[in-house]
Amino acid sequence: MTAERYTEGLDFILDLTSGVPYYRQVIKQVEMAIADGRLRKGSKLPTVRSLAVHLQINPNTVARAYNEMEIRGIVNTQQGTGTFISDKKIDLSLEERANILDSLVRSFLANASAYGFVVEDIIGHLDTLKEDVKI
Repeated sequence: MTAERYTEGLDFILDLTSGVPYYRQVIKQVEMAIADGRLRKGSKLPTVRSLAVHLQINPNTVARAYNEMEIRGIVNTQQGTGTFISDKKIDLSLEERANILDSLVRSFLANASAYGFVVEDIIGHLDTLKEDVKI
């Protein structure tokens, strides 16, 4: 997994083992950031090239995500200026949010389990980290 804060309030992260196409992961992260207020109308997204380089994926993959978001009215691209969040409202139900969190946690637990950690180890470590990490 890699992360980079390009836009205030948004860290782009790819789960390389989830099986979810990378372009869909980018779209879902933008949608969630809009839905919970981390991204607002006019927030600028990174360029296709810079996000692709950082995430170490093909620029066409990022371009596909941006194009799909533009078709759906989530972003507006202004030639020579950049890609910006539109005024389209995104609402994610509690069930959708719960499903996303469940998927993330299950993937994390599977990875931790592969290294021999048990849930109690993880919970204990999370307790020590919560003081240092702002979420």
